[in-house]
Amino acid sequence: MQDQDKTKNVFMPQETEEDIVVNLSLRPVNLNEFIGQNTLVDNLRVSISAAKQRNEPLEHILLSGPPGLGKTCLASIIAHEMGTKITATSGPAIERAGDLIGILTNLETGDVLFIDEIHRLSKVVEEFLYPAMENSQIDFVIDKGPYARTIKFNLKRFTLIGATTRSGLLGAPLRSRFGIFHHFDFYEAEDLMSIIKRSSKILSIDIDEAGCREIANRSRGTPRIANRLLRRVRDYAQVKAKNKITHDIADKALNSIGIDKAGLDAIDRKILATIIDSYEGGPVGIDALAATLNEEPDTIVDTLEPYLLKAGFLRRTSRGREVTKLAREHLGTQSAPKQKELFR
Repeated sequence: MQDQDKTKNVFMPQETEEDIVVNLSLRPVNLNEFIGQNTLVDNLRVSISAAKQRNEPLEHILLSGPPGLGKTCLASIIAHEMGTKITATSGPAIERAGDLIGILTNLETGDVLFIDEIHRLSKVVEEFLYPAMENSQIDFVIDKGPYARTIKFNLKRFTLIGATTRSGLLGAPLRSRFGIFHHFDFYEAEDLMSIIKRSSKILSIDIDEAGCREIANRSRGTPRIANRLLRRVRDYAQVKAKNKITHDIADKALNSIGIDKAGLDAIDRKILATIIDSYEGGPVGIDALAATLNEEPDTIVDTLEPYLLKAGFLRRTSRGREVTKLAREHLGTQSAPKQKELFR
């Protein structure tokens, strides 16, 4: 049970205090240090150069994609490249319009406001963003009825960077006010290896090429997970292998915390096995699946499902989720259940 909980923490989006401290030390500072997402970075470099030549703030930017791929990191890099400061918050943290007004009125010209999980902003708060993004103004209504009056706040021009794992939940009015859109995709193994090598140098970890590749192959195409797994393998190597990470040590360490060759943990395998055993391979709706697994639907959709879809273990249909032949083979259940006869 302890191992399962530890494995679960590796793939969950919530960061521990250890994660926050270590990740800050591992984050690249400028675009030249950022590894992967080459097309995105090249286009962003052009946008930044053009804005600096015009001596203007960047247009508002929307970053979308699964968690752990570098959206927060890239927002910090953008502020650094523009020579401005960044104020970071999240959609759920801004509960009232007054919270947003306090943040916006403290921004200087060109500053970056980063809102993580921007799709979770309340409608009231979201509507306050519209004039702020368009005209650098906020109209705040106080009192009600015949005593109602409007106070206008003039803001300095700023850049809003919104990050979301579910861009489809953004309303059209908010989406239309962003000028730059970038989508993050999962990383290739070669890029993850470069990230692991860079992190191992910062953390003073001795790792060979084969050990690096083994960690990369099990990192689900996600830099945040790659760095977490690197730290777990480092612990194992420190205790059992004289601080040297090889292929054999990485393999043993990752197996010990339940992460298999495909990068799946106990929860991933449980999702696939549940669909096979309880729903005959699917299709099954997300709410029914979440209830059976005793997990939140958003956790499955935002965190667990994207990689299972990308890796080809799961597919989404109009009627729900289905496991694939690849998933059955991976779990060792290669024979598909017989279809029910609906008509005789």
